[in-house]
Amino acid sequence: MLIKIAFSLIFDEQVADNFNSPESVNGWRNKSVVTEFILLGLSSSRDIQLFLFFIFSVLYGAAVLGNILIILTVIIDSHLHSPMYLLLSNLSFIDVCQTTFATPKMIADFLNECKTITFQGCMSQIFFLHVFGSSEMVLLVAMAYDRYIAICKPLYYMTIMSQRMCTVLVGVSWTIGILHSASHLAFIVNLPFCGPNKVDNFFCDLPLVIKLACLDTYVLEILVLTNSGLLSLICFLLLLISYIIILAIVHHQASGGMSKALATLSAHITVVVLFFGPLIFIYIWPFESFPIDKFVSLFFTVFTPVLNPMIYTLRNKDVKEAMKKLRNRHVGSKQVF
Repeated sequence: MLIKIAFSLIFDEQVADNFNSPESVNGWRNKSVVTEFILLGLSSSRDIQLFLFFIFSVLYGAAVLGNILIILTVIIDSHLHSPMYLLLSNLSFIDVCQTTFATPKMIADFLNECKTITFQGCMSQIFFLHVFGSSEMVLLVAMAYDRYIAICKPLYYMTIMSQRMCTVLVGVSWTIGILHSASHLAFIVNLPFCGPNKVDNFFCDLPLVIKLACLDTYVLEILVLTNSGLLSLICFLLLLISYIIILAIVHHQASGGMSKALATLSAHITVVVLFFGPLIFIYIWPFESFPIDKFVSLFFTVFTPVLNPMIYTLRNKDVKEAMKKLRNRHVGSKQVF
């Protein structure tokens, strides 16, 4: 709330300065208002774009199908109706959303000469990017808490991680994601865009779009970075503390009975590294243009949703067994007919 108030005061002061400026007549009214943005995409070469169209079509299909397969497996197999797999299926759902908010348009733009997006569409991309990203961060913390209870307090696991607790954790992750994204949108939706409209990426990213506003946005950029950084830092510290506690307790216990728990924990740590690694790169230099930014954005929106199902299925015996049962059941039903 304090950040929003500060933004409002700064924005009002800067707008007043622009209205009073001798270079401006009738304020912003004599300046063109941006109704659409141009996405510069990944490459201007036609041949490279056709190659990327094929590559990312395959990756997008793999991400969607892989995560949907995990969701269906958890829903259908009763042996997977446990807190850990309920949270895992929600992670897969977020990954589907994460790769869908921008990737289909990016794929379609590979075949288009003019890669434009409406102002409303741009704001929607910014909103959904932060909804899904923030929700996934909080959900990863919830999954770490689940592993903490399973490994450190196994006798109380089913009592603490009840169906109600899982529902609350999932609900909290989505609520925080929506509120966090709405606070971001409040920073940008009323900014005056009156000239530059080229976004040097394949989707509308908040730091890049803010730079296009017709006023000095340095303070606003700092506020946005602080807003994003606080949530990311809190989630990262909670994850780090939980892993330190878990590993310290496991170190003093017999290894034989903990192998399964450690296997799922190692998969979870891998997913966390894949998620927070690109996130750190994105927000370390959010107000400068580096070629690595596009690669990091691709990793965050395309590669991570592809890798997550592979990590959890290849390293999780229960999920692999459940998928084999589903496959055998499906093949068996076909043979009957």
